[in-house]
Amino acid sequence: MFIVIDGLDGSGKSTQARLICGKLARKGRSFILRTHPSADNFFGRTGRGYLLLEGKRARITASVFYLADVIRSLLLYRCRRVDYIIFVRYLMGTAYLPRPLHRFAYLFFYRLVPTSDHMYFIDVHPQEAHRRLRSRARREMFESLERLMEVREKALGLTLVGDWTIVDGNRPWRVIHEELSQRLGL
Repeated sequence: MFIVIDGLDGSGKSTQARLICGKLARKGRSFILRTHPSADNFFGRTGRGYLLLEGKRARITASVFYLADVIRSLLLYRCRRVDYIIFVRYLMGTAYLPRPLHRFAYLFFYRLVPTSDHMYFIDVHPQEAHRRLRSRARREMFESLERLMEVREKALGLTLVGDWTIVDGNRPWRVIHEELSQRLGL
């Protein structure tokens, strides 16, 4: 089963993916978890580095390296013989691109990469995401309230193309986990 968990920074997507992996491990199921940008390759590390910078060039460069990281993960892990492959951040990275490039990039990659019946967008209000992110030592370029609002608007528009399930990320993590577990039949 191919599972995608996406959402704004601070939405809880990594937390939910780890909880799902824990449940799968307890059931003796095999899985691969890929979180983007990844720390185990040049594309992911370079993309993450650009996220700490400011400016249009850094924004586009971070997005290009992010997309290369996702494609690398697909090429390496999509055909592995495991019960579950879970991707944290997948197509919605395109929402970080400037308008209207974000929509063109999404549509291009949506047609190019595999999709799933299990693509979840954890939707959190930008104010809540911003509150959750305040504890981070280093802030990324997209973690200001204004940028979170902009990215959320673009991402929600992109969810209209494809089989995205929007999950209310403003609720407690346990409630979100129960909903995802039920939808996944865990």
